[in-house]
Amino acid sequence: MRAWAEAERTELRRARLRISLLVGVALTLMIAFVGGIAYSVMAQAQQSLVSRELRYNVRFGVPGTAPRCAWVFSLRDGVLDVGLLDVPRGFPVNDDIAAVRTSGSTIERSVVANDTEYLVLTQPGPDGATVQAVFDTRYQLADRRHLLRALGIAQVCGLLAAALVGLGVSRRTVAPLAEALARQRRFVTDASHELRTPIARAYTRAQVLVRLAAAADLPGDHRDSLDELARSIRGLGDVVDDLLLSARLSRELDGRPVELAEIAAAAVSGEADRAAERRIALGFEHPAGPVVVVGVETALRRAVDELLANAVRHTPEGGRIDVRVGSRAGYAAVEVADTGKGFDPAMGERLFERFQHGAGEKRFGLGLALVREIVTSHGGAVEAVGHPGRGARFTLLLPMAGQQPREVATQAVTACP
Repeated sequence: MRAWAEAERTELRRARLRISLLVGVALTLMIAFVGGIAYSVMAQAQQSLVSRELRYNVRFGVPGTAPRCAWVFSLRDGVLDVGLLDVPRGFPVNDDIAAVRTSGSTIERSVVANDTEYLVLTQPGPDGATVQAVFDTRYQLADRRHLLRALGIAQVCGLLAAALVGLGVSRRTVAPLAEALARQRRFVTDASHELRTPIARAYTRAQVLVRLAAAADLPGDHRDSLDELARSIRGLGDVVDDLLLSARLSRELDGRPVELAEIAAAAVSGEADRAAERRIALGFEHPAGPVVVVGVETALRRAVDELLANAVRHTPEGGRIDVRVGSRAGYAAVEVADTGKGFDPAMGERLFERFQHGAGEKRFGLGLALVREIVTSHGGAVEAVGHPGRGARFTLLLPMAGQQPREVATQAVTACP
């Protein structure tokens, strides 16, 4: 089964992954920033060089004698001189020559042709001529592509290096947290074990004092004080049991087949006397066949007991509590519905948090928080539905043995319609 410790380890793995990711993103951004600057500087330098080359060729170049990758064309007295060099297809750009000859302005633009890019500068020349200089930038573009390829390789190598560095850093960073959590679990377990015996002795002695007080016919306020002392000690024992069970859920526990209807029936039987004292009607429904889940019986029994005890605490005299066992989409379901005070939907998400306070500073303690820990450690979910003055309904959903349940939310809290 999926134990609570697995969820804790998952969180630690996620923390390490986040740290590794942050380191990788930081290194990637740094490489991209440096590479972007290098690319911009290179492109700007190439652009400046080509621009200077064009202007020089326009002023001093002669058709047929231009340097490599450059051509000069001159229109003088209606005669176009293209020189003796091989001219790329599409050149000269006659439209630009005609426009400059007419307007006397300068035209500079790029032309994509012949699988490359040309920069073309056309302007009036000396003695009424019109001159056009063309420069082939294929080598400059090739240099840029090589730089981008090198930057891409650097990015991949940087990501791999960042992943390794991030994993090392994350292990060292998260290791103290994991150790602290382990120490916390050991402390809770050891302290709970050590406290159970003296608390049990104190509760036994308190019960003996209650019986002696009844036999000695002590004043009523003295007997009430002794009763309150016994209840307080019993409550303290329940808190210690909750802490111990919560610590046990933090370790891997071997699950066994558990009959959920039997657990629910035992919980109803255990609360029957207390419900009768408060004139609360208890109803119990379960299917004819078995409802089997895989888990820790003592933990599941504690979860069902807590839900039923919570319903009894919050149901006024003359109310009703219904316990139903069934199935839903591959999940075994235990539903506890009461006609009690209910709860504010806005407070619903806090019901399962430890030591939270509700309206009037009422403490919820560990009970419902422990229920959620137990259920989620078994791969299930808790649903809580309620509304002030209209009761509440809590449902435990646990994967049935031998079935593949549909995915459910970890916890769903809604209000009655």
